Amino acid sequence: MIARPFHAAVWAVAFAIGLSATAIAQDTGTVRGSVTDPAHRAAADAVIVIRNGSTNAITTGSSDRSGRFTFDGLPAGSYSIEIAAPGFDIVRRQDVVVTAAVPATVDVELTLANVRESVTVSAALPHAAAAAPSQGSLTARSAESLISNEFIRNYTSPVSDYSQVLLMAPSTFSVSTNGPGLGDTKTFFRGFKDGYYSMTFDGVPFNDTNDPTHHSWVFFPAQTIGSTVFERSPGDASTIGPSTFGGSVNLLSRGLASRQQANVNTSYGSFNTRLLDVEYSSGAFGPGQRSRLMLDAHRMESDGYQTFNSQKRDAGSLKYEYRVSNGTTISVFSSVMDLHSNTPNQKGATRAQIAQFGDNFLMSGDPTSPLYYKFNFYHIPTHFEYVGLKSDLGRGWSIDNKAYTMRYYNKQNYNSVSSISATSATDKLNSYWKMGNVMPITHVSSLGILKTGVWFEWASTDRYQTPSDPRTWVNAALPNFHEQFITTTAQPFVQYALKLGQKLTVTSGVKYARYQQDFTQFADNGKTVGNLGGNPFVRHTASYRATLPSIDAHYLMASNWSAYAQAGRGQNIPPTSVFDVKGAQVGILPKPILANTLQIGSVWKSDRATLDVDAYHIAFDADYSSTYDAVSGDTLYFANGTLTTKGVEAESTVLLGGGLALYLNATKGSSRYDASGLWSQNAPSDTETVGLTYNTGRWNIGSFAKRIGTMYNDNGAAHQAIRIDPFAITNLFVNFTIGGRSMLSDSRLRLAVNNLIDTHAVTGVSAASTASSAPAPGDILTKMAGRSVSLSLSVGLHQ
Repeated sequence: MIARPFHAAVWAVAFAIGLSATAIAQDTGTVRGSVTDPAHRAAADAVIVIRNGSTNAITTGSSDRSGRFTFDGLPAGSYSIEIAAPGFDIVRRQDVVVTAAVPATVDVELTLANVRESVTVSAALPHAAAAAPSQGSLTARSAESLISNEFIRNYTSPVSDYSQVLLMAPSTFSVSTNGPGLGDTKTFFRGFKDGYYSMTFDGVPFNDTNDPTHHSWVFFPAQTIGSTVFERSPGDASTIGPSTFGGSVNLLSRGLASRQQANVNTSYGSFNTRLLDVEYSSGAFGPGQRSRLMLDAHRMESDGYQTFNSQKRDAGSLKYEYRVSNGTTISVFSSVMDLHSNTPNQKGATRAQIAQFGDNFLMSGDPTSPLYYKFNFYHIPTHFEYVGLKSDLGRGWSIDNKAYTMRYYNKQNYNSVSSISATSATDKLNSYWKMGNVMPITHVSSLGILKTGVWFEWASTDRYQTPSDPRTWVNAALPNFHEQFITTTAQPFVQYALKLGQKLTVTSGVKYARYQQDFTQFADNGKTVGNLGGNPFVRHTASYRATLPSIDAHYLMASNWSAYAQAGRGQNIPPTSVFDVKGAQVGILPKPILANTLQIGSVWKSDRATLDVDAYHIAFDADYSSTYDAVSGDTLYFANGTLTTKGVEAESTVLLGGGLALYLNATKGSSRYDASGLWSQNAPSDTETVGLTYNTGRWNIGSFAKRIGTMYNDNGAAHQAIRIDPFAITNLFVNFTIGGRSMLSDSRLRLAVNNLIDTHAVTGVSAASTASSAPAPGDILTKMAGRSVSLSLSVGLHQ
């Protein structure tokens, strides 16, 4: 009863080779069919990919001007068929039986794709594109990378989170200080930090409410992710999210299997890291075979690379789809996670501590030390759910609605790094509950595609920090700060993609972003808002509005070559810390900060290679700073100035033959303050990635090395730079399939080696002094975790 056989079955290949040409000719058949768009018009030049279920042999072609296709001379057997066209969802048909007696007929009607929820036509193209771990799309209207399900399943650690999924993409870098998937890892790209870009899961945004940052370790581990659309631009008007400032990372859930299957995975590795994962897929079931279901549950435990930084993660997910009709599908998704960690609030050690105790020092086992690990711990339960309805309404209209909710409850306790006293520790809470709805509506006509809709979200937040005694966890009477607030978000949008002939499409649109935050801030011990004149609390409201236009042009120069140009504006609202001032009074409410992006690029694919190139120029506002006005008694906020980020990016996969493929990407750019010419934080001058993959028979092997060029950190003063020297991240993965055509054909062994060359490079510095950039003993360092090795056994059963 379980997972379908691997496509590459050695004995089947050998048998096929042994067949004589005469026998093949006598036992062949035909597949034919038609492709139409949602308006029932013929879809010409749709890509058709037919895969033999026994030999994995690929036959490709395209539909003619009438939308029809025919493939003759196919060996009898079972086939899978993929049909794709730019701007539409891929249509997949499994178990298409080809015989010599009767032609197999496959007629399909395409549905409009949401690029942030579907890996589009590029992923369906054969050979080089099929082998690419990351690539652009022929439908792309801005710089993007489609990170494949195969990369996530084969070339990431078994315990990884989404930061490992993004690690090798162009322009990006992230560093795991405690080991892959064993800490809250931040990802940077083009000089944009976490919180300067939106993240979505199946089109639903997720982020903190006090500042639109994300947490890699508490919502979506790799087990829940099917593929990723990494969009390095504000996107178009329909790109929703709290911060489209730098771009968007769009995680997609895993696709549901067509047959019943189950899998048990167990893994053990460095730092005493253990994983047990159980997964079940139902295949089609119920009346009319309209339902499909997938369940996954896992437990991960690890001591971590850093001293006493242990982790425990229990997680489960569910995905269900019900096909009401050929044009209507209901989907349900749920992910629940419970995380325990000993991570302190200060995530790194000082130069002096590392020199004395070693690169992996973080906490102590000495109960008399302020750094005692039992003085520092997290407990973070989360959940995320949505119910989706995707329906063809007829006459070219369709809807793709998702209603969702999510809960984040981050309960943290941590101690001062310098003392133990009745108030040296902090009892901290950051929690929120959200409800929302995403509703894009689309109309397809002969002139083009209209897309409109709205994202709405309501969120309730409770945050506090209270001084406490780490020996007893008895809290002080008054907090350092305590606030509760409601955030209401609305983003209506409208855009139109105008077809100017068969090759050129111009898309223009506008989005209106409105945020309102209604605060209740409580009196505290003077650290944040003070006693509020004897009042127990103060209430106030902040509203932010921005109009965000976009326009782009896409030209399909050939069926395998496209080009685009884009101009778009993104925004980011100020953090709620704007009101963390005495009396909670702000003289002038700051406006959302804006980024204006210009991009051009091209995507090209062939049977032997893929190539994506883009150039970008982004002008954007820096973070806010504050100053106290002694005359008015107000705290005033102002932007730190403007920056310009510009550069070029390239990404390519080349088939070398014999199952070998070479993956390359490179970036060259700069991100500088306009006034001073100094570099912004965490913006490498260049990045380069080299990957080599080998796929043949039962072996699947890949090695990826990424180099991050020179960058700078600020030392706390305005734009004072600390140089971070170049460093490299190298990973190796070896997968071997155990089964042949048995029930265990999906069973395999996996070896994963992260940080293969065991570098301990410094990747970030928080300076001890604002007066100097010279290294100091008190500097807090972020360093790469040492080499980690894991071995996994996955036992798969299929029906």
